Amino acid sequence: MQGNRPDVYITTPLYYVNSYPHIGHTFTTVVADVVKRHYQQLGKKVYFLTGTDEHGEKIAIAANNAGKDPKSFVDENSKRFKSVWDDMGISYDDFIRTTEERHKKVVRGLLQELYEKGDIYFASYEGNYCLGCERFITESELVDGKCPDHGTEPKKVKEENYFFKMSKYADQLKKEFESKKDIIRPEWYRKEVLGYLNEKIDDLCISRPMDRVSWGIELPFDNRFVTYVWFDALLNYISAIGYPDPSYRGYWDVCEHFIAKDILRTHTVYWGTMLLASGIPIYKHLNVHGYWNMSGIKMSKSLGNVVEPSSFKEKYGDEGLRFFFLREMRWGEDADFTIERFVLRYNSDLANNYGNLISRTMGMVEKYYSDKDYLDIKSELPKEHVLKDQLEKLVNSYKADFSSCEFNKAMENMWRLFDDTNKFIADSKPWDLAKTGNKGELDKVIMPVLEVIRICTYMLLPVMPKVSSAILLELGSDNIEKTTFDEFCRWGSQDRIKAKYVNKKFFNRIEENTGGA
Repeated sequence: MQGNRPDVYITTPLYYVNSYPHIGHTFTTVVADVVKRHYQQLGKKVYFLTGTDEHGEKIAIAANNAGKDPKSFVDENSKRFKSVWDDMGISYDDFIRTTEERHKKVVRGLLQELYEKGDIYFASYEGNYCLGCERFITESELVDGKCPDHGTEPKKVKEENYFFKMSKYADQLKKEFESKKDIIRPEWYRKEVLGYLNEKIDDLCISRPMDRVSWGIELPFDNRFVTYVWFDALLNYISAIGYPDPSYRGYWDVCEHFIAKDILRTHTVYWGTMLLASGIPIYKHLNVHGYWNMSGIKMSKSLGNVVEPSSFKEKYGDEGLRFFFLREMRWGEDADFTIERFVLRYNSDLANNYGNLISRTMGMVEKYYSDKDYLDIKSELPKEHVLKDQLEKLVNSYKADFSSCEFNKAMENMWRLFDDTNKFIADSKPWDLAKTGNKGELDKVIMPVLEVIRICTYMLLPVMPKVSSAILLELGSDNIEKTTFDEFCRWGSQDRIKAKYVNKKFFNRIEENTGGA
């Protein structure tokens, strides 16, 4: 992979293919895609990795229940994830599967290295094993004797296994997270991780006996055991970028992980100590989001309360969902997903507010400038204007909000500007100015509004790429991909705007009785 060093390397978790993709998986992947597209607007080179986690006990059980062998089962389900990401317009650069030889080779190589180094040893262990998590969980993690994520009581398991000396690297990891204040975002998750590291850190069981779990990567130093699924899956972040070839550092040094909070411990304590033991630096950022809940309960395949994205797209489309994700969830916190909330948000923000602003403005342009094919917006646009001031503030805050994963805030600020722009139209009464024939005053209303629509639509390209591209095409904006964010978002940067349109309505209201779903 030499010669292709990116400015940013974005990863999602590898999704577990014991079942189909749901809205929770889709959210993480959409956010990663939106961030990639935004960075590209800023002129940055971005590499985006996603994929599927395909080994482990739950996979073997699910395959058996489906009457299939594990390989056929994971092949089918991995394709489903890939298909959904394609349906959702996800622009990933690589899709890695843990059953691929390029990944297994790295896992075996690193295990052998740590074993020879003395960081892996053989011992007997008894502990609380959660099948849902596929890991031993500590007493301090239990809530009323149950796993907090799966609501089930763990089984007492006693067996001989291989262990990674995780405790050996706990203090070093703690110092890393203490010294790098913004490595985990939002900040409260960093404090939570430091809380883990203030507790006693046990060594990590990194194998499963073949007679209990045969579906996995065999340990290179003992074929009676397979690799623990987390020690396998986490290595995808480096196996996909050519590790151990030194060129992997060109990617790794700019790595941005995006995960949900349920895998915070594995991506900090487990992954962090694995990296330190291997002599690999800690990632640049770990960006952690909350849960999508339904009726206040975490959306989860194991709980059976999931929304399937393909059927959702078939009924409502994909771009409204992409917008809803960023508009509705405050990064790091939990949010509720219901069809009713989605429909209300879509109708109020897209159909009524933004969509109505576009259609009414284009309608006025066609009516009041019927003698023109194009408006010379650069020459007619006022140099100073209240909307210009607001727009410039938005452009600056938008970049900052995206950089800190405050997508909800970025959307709120933009829709506040749409509110003000709609109010500006109502207060300025361009229909009255058109009647009096006062073209100069009419231009001072129409041109700034068009400029707000043009620039804001460009900023929304990463969120809703298809519809935003269609709107910009109607406005006569071209060479979008060859223009950087700062260039395009400069007031008056486009010479002219089209005055006749093929389409003026881009967001139709969803008319249905959601029944409070």
